[in-house]
Amino acid sequence: MTIPGRKRLRVKPPDADQRLDVFLAAAVPDLSRSRVQRLIREGKIRVDGKAPRSSDSTRAGSVIEVELPPPAPSSALPEDIPLTVVFEDASLIVVVKPAGLVVHPAAGHARGTLVNALLHHCRDLSGIGGVLRPGIVHRMDKGTSGLLVAAKSDRAHASLAGQFKEHTVDREYLAIVWGRFRDQSGRYDQPVGRHPRDRKRMSVTSRRGKEAATLYRVESEAAGMTLLRLKLLTGRTHQIRVHLSSAGHPVLGDPTYGGATSRGAAALPALRPIVRGLGRPALHATVLGFDHPETAKRFRFESPLPPDLREVWGRLEALQGGLQGGSSFSRGPR
Repeated sequence: MTIPGRKRLRVKPPDADQRLDVFLAAAVPDLSRSRVQRLIREGKIRVDGKAPRSSDSTRAGSVIEVELPPPAPSSALPEDIPLTVVFEDASLIVVVKPAGLVVHPAAGHARGTLVNALLHHCRDLSGIGGVLRPGIVHRMDKGTSGLLVAAKSDRAHASLAGQFKEHTVDREYLAIVWGRFRDQSGRYDQPVGRHPRDRKRMSVTSRRGKEAATLYRVESEAAGMTLLRLKLLTGRTHQIRVHLSSAGHPVLGDPTYGGATSRGAAALPALRPIVRGLGRPALHATVLGFDHPETAKRFRFESPLPPDLREVWGRLEALQGGLQGGSSFSRGPR
């Protein structure tokens, strides 16, 4: 947990030979790589009693001590940005993030983020995420829509971050992807890590990839596309998008992993305006379930396919009907 204080970790053999900042960002919930690097510069991290560098490699048996200072007051400013709130109490808030909204301030996005909206709505987010990420327990890409939970108290933040780390949070997504599936359900088990040549992308070919598992189930089919329901068993960066792309079924509208330039659009010209008009990956966080930090009661929230993706799927069904003389084999989005 990232509660202020001193944390002591011993490097196990499987975690040896990693960059120190990468290892700590994965080992300590909600401690980002950039924050690890800042703590190292500030002398808050020691390895076997010595001051390390971010680029140092971990060694089996080494003892790492991390001093986590009290959270600083947030420097993000409240902004009156509309929020779709599905649940809220004294400990946490669950919202449906729209596509196009960045989660927290960062380079190029100093304002107009979900954090700015939450600060205006709540005024009492936890400080564990730091000055630019108060209350933020988990990440969601700008182009992805769907359910996201934020913490109002440090206690709630630590509990939720721990649940994400232990993979006990239920997370399901709906995605419109290229191609049809031979099997109606299945599982992807490829490790996911930083791309060996492009640091902005993830890959299943990384030598330092971490275990990643995704379940899928076909919901519907239309015009050579598939509406999938996906369940995350782990939570690696870009996991769903990487797994689907590597399997030859990139998410529609995904410019990073091939969903915007699939050969299907060239083969079927009627798909081109649908792809161009989407403007974001067709990916939506539809289910979020966790144990409440105070009561331990299991909560489960659901968010249906948003209007833009419903419109896209409707156009695909209409296109399928035209291709098959008016008959569609799809069951429709759920």
